[in-house]
Amino acid sequence: MALAALALLVAFFPGCKKAAEPVPPVTVQAQRPVQGPISEQITADAILAPIAQAAIAPKISAPVKQFYVERGSKVKKGELLVTLENADLAAAAADNKGSLEAAQAAYDTATKAQVPEETLKAESDLAEAKANLDLNRSIVESRKQLFAEGAIPGRDLDTAQAALVQAQAAYDAAAKHLQSVRSVNRAAALKAARGQLTSAEGKYNGAQAQVNYSQIRSPIDGVVTDRPLFAGETATSGAALITIMDTSALLAKTHIGQSLAQQMKTGEAAQVHVPGLADPVPATVSMVSPALDPGSTTVEVWIRIDNRNGKLKVGTPVKVSITGRTVAQAMKVPDSAILTDQDGNKSVMVVGSDGAAHSKPVTPGIDDGTDVQVTSGLAPTDMVITTGAYGLDEGTKVQVGPPPSGGND
Repeated sequence: MALAALALLVAFFPGCKKAAEPVPPVTVQAQRPVQGPISEQITADAILAPIAQAAIAPKISAPVKQFYVERGSKVKKGELLVTLENADLAAAAADNKGSLEAAQAAYDTATKAQVPEETLKAESDLAEAKANLDLNRSIVESRKQLFAEGAIPGRDLDTAQAALVQAQAAYDAAAKHLQSVRSVNRAAALKAARGQLTSAEGKYNGAQAQVNYSQIRSPIDGVVTDRPLFAGETATSGAALITIMDTSALLAKTHIGQSLAQQMKTGEAAQVHVPGLADPVPATVSMVSPALDPGSTTVEVWIRIDNRNGKLKVGTPVKVSITGRTVAQAMKVPDSAILTDQDGNKSVMVVGSDGAAHSKPVTPGIDDGTDVQVTSGLAPTDMVITTGAYGLDEGTKVQVGPPPSGGND
């Protein structure tokens, strides 16, 4: 009976015949921290916009007489794009031009003939009054002497003195008239003539401006991207008739957090990742807004991209990457080595001298998207696990080697 019981125990517990098998070490990849430069890469979504754009709207409402460009046409600044019907405007301009020429002639007459003639006549009247006054003075002086000698009666002297008073009054009046002609009348005549000329010039310029408004020219170099009307249709004042875009360079406009934007400067290097292109497009920061956006409290940043080859299209959604802070000598590890716990604390797993994985809390710095700077918590000699650290328990036996090529058989 005892032998039978022992046989049953051996049958039910075969493992009791040998010791437990050892757990094999976990294969991981590991490397020591690298010393070298690292630059922060700030990424954000953006939309490509033209470097310049003009939605040209006419200032007058009139039918389109002729288009000189089509959608897609390349144009130069000042080039004639559209002519609107302007026969009535041209007639009004011609009428006002005639009025201007008449006003110019009247001004020339006033300045070169009328005013000088009035001045000449006033000067002649004054000279005549002066001669008459001098004559009467000499007569009075002569008669005073004759009267003193008893050669003439007193009434002849009185007559001569009365004539002298009249001559003096005539001279004073002529002198005042000449002064008035030279100052007041001349200035008033010139002012009136100038006012009529200025008014005529203003009316003509206004009529000519209306004619010019019927000729639509491009304010920038660029490409016609929109032309909604056809010849014969009526262009409405204030409504876009032609849209021109300068796409020789594009702007990737995005919004960046204030703390990151403070590190940026115009001229800094950037990259733009465009859908459909394998390689990023080089670019530069062209504008960092000096003010926060009131709605999002972010800073608007413009990234300028050369597009003279015309490959990039306006409106394309892209992702921009801007180079921020740079550290020349940084201790860095691959992004995959950094672990984050539920509280947000950062750590790495290192291979200890005992061949086991051990956790080390670290303080990360700049992240360039591939590597992370470690500012504290790590020694240059530490063997940091870069692949396979996730889910490892403290003290797990590991061996450094290539990653597994496949799953379990």
